[in-house]
Amino acid sequence: MLKRNLFLLMILFSGTIAVTVISSCEKDEEDNNDITTCELTREQQQGLLYMREEEKLARDVYNYLYEKWNVNIFKNIAKSEQHHMDLLLDEVDLCKFEDPVLPEAGKFTNSHIQELYDALTTKGDKSLIDALEVGATIEDVDIYDLNNFSDQTDNKTLLEIYDILTCGSRNHMRAFTGWLENKEEKYSPQFISTELYDSIINGEHENCGQ
Repeated sequence: MLKRNLFLLMILFSGTIAVTVISSCEKDEEDNNDITTCELTREQQQGLLYMREEEKLARDVYNYLYEKWNVNIFKNIAKSEQHHMDLLLDEVDLCKFEDPVLPEAGKFTNSHIQELYDALTTKGDKSLIDALEVGATIEDVDIYDLNNFSDQTDNKTLLEIYDILTCGSRNHMRAFTGWLENKEEKYSPQFISTELYDSIINGEHENCGQ
């Protein structure tokens, strides 16, 4: 009887261990399925953080120019730039990187972007034509940088984000150059090639990320 009882206890105990192990494994699998990893190289990280500030540059300059000239194109495109900033921030937060964006308008961590902001707002103060040229210049820079960063990465998530941002910049460039043409002014690209510029302004409005 004693041997039989010991045998039953061993079976029950073994069964308890098995159930516990199985449950633990199942929980680990569930936990692992909930974990989203961020695998970016140092160069990819630098590109992401740089574009986060460059999109802030666009937003802050457009808000500044709207206050100066009270023309809705600046206000409307500033809202789009905020959306671009949010897309980049989602990835920054996912990767647990330190966000370089400062809360103050017109203030930047990157010294090059700070210098660019100062130069663009100074030019945009001169006249509405200058302000519209500033808008076209910002989109020119954005497309140039986004194309370069896209060429340097094979990360699917970054490529998808950059594609949406580049699409938006093409629409913005069409808007600013359209305003300039209505005022009998012409923008000449300073960063992207003339061929790419011509293909953009001669293209149709795009539904980006939809």
